[in-house]
Amino acid sequence: MTKLTAIIPTGNEIHNIEAVIASVQFADEILVVDSLSTDGTFEKAKTLATRVIRREYQYSASQKNWAIPQATHEWILLVDADERVTPELKSEILETLKAPKHDAYWIGRMNHFMGERVHYSGWRNDKVIRLFKRDLCKYEDKQVHAEIKVAGSVGFLKEKLYHNTYITFDKYLEKMNRYAWWQAHDYDKKTGNLTPYHFVLKPFWGFFKHYIIQGGFRDGTVGLTIGYIQGYVIFMRYVKLWLLRKGRK
Repeated sequence: MTKLTAIIPTGNEIHNIEAVIASVQFADEILVVDSLSTDGTFEKAKTLATRVIRREYQYSASQKNWAIPQATHEWILLVDADERVTPELKSEILETLKAPKHDAYWIGRMNHFMGERVHYSGWRNDKVIRLFKRDLCKYEDKQVHAEIKVAGSVGFLKEKLYHNTYITFDKYLEKMNRYAWWQAHDYDKKTGNLTPYHFVLKPFWGFFKHYIIQGGFRDGTVGLTIGYIQGYVIFMRYVKLWLLRKGRK
């Protein structure tokens, strides 16, 4: 059997740390990468994981690219603190690692928001590369929504991660506000002069895409909320880009 390191990035995840570590107990090494948590996450992780390393958080891709080379084993399963490996996914991963046919694998996610499973709203086909060879994979250098670049072949697993990104509604808005700042830095490189197109049409399109085209209306209040927040984040992205270019906050 190919040996496996499970990497779990954390930052004040005391409410998640025990459950996420429990879901990857089948790994040969559990490596927690803590972003200087102050809520007890670090101390709890030390009692449960194989190793815990710490580094000040810059952005997700930077943190993960720093952690990946520190894994002991060639194969890595990267699981965020708000995700869980289901028993079905565990079985598929172990079976896959008996004789891997690819260098990395896409894994779908069962997304939950506000306590409800999200079936549409642009999240229906959500997938991420999370099972991969350590030395062939690296996250692209983006501050938001970076994906792994693979120097090799990529396959698909059938089973999915359980993903519950929602803690409280206010916390989710805080997270989206941070994302808008990070996106402002990413978009500064590829956005010309800011116009009403950026502040009006693009936010409206973000809402329309998630709520109408991608079927968010079928998710009820949850879908309406997701669509609204997506439009709001796009609007805030360009407001923050405008502030960034003015040297303001």
